[in-house]
Amino acid sequence: MGVAAHLGIDLDDYDARIRTFIPHYEALLAAGANAVPRGARAIVDLGTGTGALAARCLKRAPRAALHGIDADAAMLAMAARRLGSPSRGLRTTFRAGNFLRAPIPRCDAVVASFALHHVRTRAAKLRLYARIRSALGRRGVLVSVDCHPTRDRAAARAERDAWLAHLRRSYSRREAQGFLHAWSKEDVYVPLESEVRMLERAGFRVAVVWRRDAFAVLRARVEQV
Repeated sequence: MGVAAHLGIDLDDYDARIRTFIPHYEALLAAGANAVPRGARAIVDLGTGTGALAARCLKRAPRAALHGIDADAAMLAMAARRLGSPSRGLRTTFRAGNFLRAPIPRCDAVVASFALHHVRTRAAKLRLYARIRSALGRRGVLVSVDCHPTRDRAAARAERDAWLAHLRRSYSRREAQGFLHAWSKEDVYVPLESEVRMLERAGFRVAVVWRRDAFAVLRARVEQV
C-alpha cells in the first residue's frame, strides 16, 4: 500500500494534509535536520516520502550527497522533483524498495521521519538498527522523527487527547477519532523508553533532542568500542 492510500488522501495533497495530521510537523522536521552533522558527506533517508526532511538535511549539510529509499515509487518521484536528480548535476539518488531489505550504503547519517513506525515487530527493528549501525561511520548518527508515546497510561491518554485536539482543527470529531483508530491498527508506536533501550542494545548512544506530547526526535550516535 502506498503512503497516500495508507493515509486516505490524494498523493498531490500529501504535503499540505500531513500538517493537518501531525502536530508540530515543522518543528519536528527542523529538529531532525538540526541533529545531522553539518560536515556530513553522505546521508541516507529511510522512507523518503516527498523529501521534506531530506531537503532540510541538505541545507544543514550542504556538502552531503543524499540517497533516498522508499517503497512508494510515486512518492520518490515527488522527492526527485523537490530535490533534483543526478542528471541535473545534483548529488541525490533514489531507490524504490522496502528499507528493511534494501541495501543501506556507507554514510555519515541515516535519517527517517514517520517511517520507522511501519516496522511491525521489535525484532525486525533491532535487525534494522544493526544494519544501520554497520553502515554508519565512526562518528555516524541515526536521526529518527516519529511518534513515541510514554509508557505511563495517564500521560499517554493526555498525549492522545492532544493529538486529537490537533486533528479537530481540520476535521470533525468522528473523522479525527477515525484517523487515530485506523493508524493505531496499521502503525506501531513504540513507547519512548522502549525505543531508546532498543537503540542502546544495537550499540548506539541516544539523546532525545526534541519532544512534545507523543512526538520525539531521537539522535543515536554510534557507540565507540
